[in-house]
Amino acid sequence: MSTEPDTTARLLITCPDQPGIVAAVTTFLYHHGVNITELDQHSTDPEGGRFFLRLEFQTPHLDVPRAALERAFREAVASHFEMNWRISYAADKPRMALLVSRHDHALMELLWRWQRGELRVDIPVVISNHPDLREAVERFGVRYEHVAIDAATHAESEARMLALLDGQCDFIVLARYMRILSAEFVARYPQRIINIHHSFLPAFVGADPYQQAYDRGVKLIGATAHYVTRDLDQGPIIDQDTARVSHRHEVPDLRRLGRDLERQVLARAVRWHVEDRVIVNGNKTIVFA
Repeated sequence: MSTEPDTTARLLITCPDQPGIVAAVTTFLYHHGVNITELDQHSTDPEGGRFFLRLEFQTPHLDVPRAALERAFREAVASHFEMNWRISYAADKPRMALLVSRHDHALMELLWRWQRGELRVDIPVVISNHPDLREAVERFGVRYEHVAIDAATHAESEARMLALLDGQCDFIVLARYMRILSAEFVARYPQRIINIHHSFLPAFVGADPYQQAYDRGVKLIGATAHYVTRDLDQGPIIDQDTARVSHRHEVPDLRRLGRDLERQVLARAVRWHVEDRVIVNGNKTIVFA
């Protein structure tokens, strides 16, 4: 983001594609005194396709309050083009809760970027099913909650987690949280739970993908950040990356290389989510990165 974050607003649109959408949107904003500083668009098909738009604009000279702008946009533009749309404001930091188990690399990457101001979020809580990372997390000044969970206590533990999260977070990041969330839990945060899977999905879903990759003798390993759905590791993919490996690499080597991929892929996916660069389209994503 090259402009001043606290004056930046973002408009996301999905609608049936037809002529005049960009002209209508930009003309409306021009007449309300804003300056458009970034605009990306995509159509699945120029004849009968779906149209996606992400637009950033600056608000210092906006001539009406937020609510009035949104009401006017709905009446003058959105209703005519049958838009699904929303406006967000970068000054309003989203609240990001983190779930983690014992592996700390993805968690530490996010906390470090947050501390440096690279992730414009608030972090109300880190929840873990193990006590191991309490000291490391609390050094960042972040609250740490230990919620043990196993097959016998799964429902009760999830209820406690939801109580801790209720009203406290806008989205959740699974920073190597090694428990499967129930469909009921996921339904509380649709398209608002981001997971980092230590595999280049759709290959090697489920547990221990590095061992699976080693057993298959792969020449590439990867990491995938995706939104969580009720179907394990099947949600819309936000970002992926890979590294080359060979017959010389053992499973510990794959895990070491994979940790670097996981850190970078998850950090990018979270930043894109925070900056409203991701639009979910069915089980796919449009990412204006």
